[in-house]
Amino acid sequence: MIIVLKPDSTAAEIGAVIARVQESGATPHPIYGIERTVVAVVGETRHVDREAFLKMPGVEKITSISAPYKLASRESHPDDTVIKLNGLRIGEREIVIMAGPCSVESRSQLLETAHAVKEAGAHILRGGAFKPRSSPYSFQGLGLKGLEILAEARELYGLYIITEVMTPQAVPLVAEYADILQIGARNMQNFGLLHAVGRVQRPVMLKRGMMSSMEELLMSAEYILAGGNYNVMLCERGIRTFEKYTRNTFDLNAVPVLKQLTHLPIIADPSHATGRWDAVPAMALAAVAAGADGLMIEVHPRPDEALSDGPQSLKPERFAETLRRVKRVAEAVDRTLSTVPAEALPLRSPAPADAHAPLA
Repeated sequence: MIIVLKPDSTAAEIGAVIARVQESGATPHPIYGIERTVVAVVGETRHVDREAFLKMPGVEKITSISAPYKLASRESHPDDTVIKLNGLRIGEREIVIMAGPCSVESRSQLLETAHAVKEAGAHILRGGAFKPRSSPYSFQGLGLKGLEILAEARELYGLYIITEVMTPQAVPLVAEYADILQIGARNMQNFGLLHAVGRVQRPVMLKRGMMSSMEELLMSAEYILAGGNYNVMLCERGIRTFEKYTRNTFDLNAVPVLKQLTHLPIIADPSHATGRWDAVPAMALAAVAAGADGLMIEVHPRPDEALSDGPQSLKPERFAETLRRVKRVAEAVDRTLSTVPAEALPLRSPAPADAHAPLA
């Protein structure tokens, strides 16, 4: 249920409501809006005395939440959630671009790619240090070394970092290096991992499972929100169907539908959705037209040599052209690509003149 406070309610009145919810055995989640504050009450609510709350100073009304995902629902949070990384804001009118290789393969490969995607207009560098693979014999990532290379790329090029975390035990380590933690499609219902990222204050991008419904995606997001981490974004990356010409079927419907169901930002991943580099640009444009708040696109300087997901990776020049087209579509739907002030970028040291050249 939702306890709606009056617009002029005081901090003391809000605190009293929160304390009373806790005394009743439920869990309060205060949501501070522009005009008013509401307190979402989740957990065991059988002993919550609604009439007693209605009599408390500052309380305007109490409403029920029909959706099973209480905190992720627009019923509890009508305003869009905006995730803030210094000057970068995810979930507003400006569209955010995440780009980079599927895997961190080497220092030279990642820095070359980071330079290229930054020049093209990306804001966040993606790259897997730990890689969940279908085969145990496939490349599994560089681990800690990969995280260190990602951190170096951030310092050199002023790009935020998103990378996947695969186990609850790895969360503190990955959170030390990454600006955004990614939960991959295979781990969408890894509830121990969801609990773990819910306890850290790092933004989380939760990918939809390849055989999961939108409601299941939102219920997984609920685990993170219930843990106290409200900086969650959802990613549509295609679902598995009977179609074999593409890697997955891009559920473009999910973008506008999720926008109605939840306040969380929606990111589209046309690379995993199609598995084909030649289909990625068209699906990127479609996702922006459908209302996505951001795109995640795989880019590799030499896709034929990639250790993972080469067939779906764009070469840097194709990526740059795709962003030029994305910008035009964004403008057609009254949006634009994000521009981040230089002072807000996570740049820690100047890049050497030859930083983007092939390195040993």
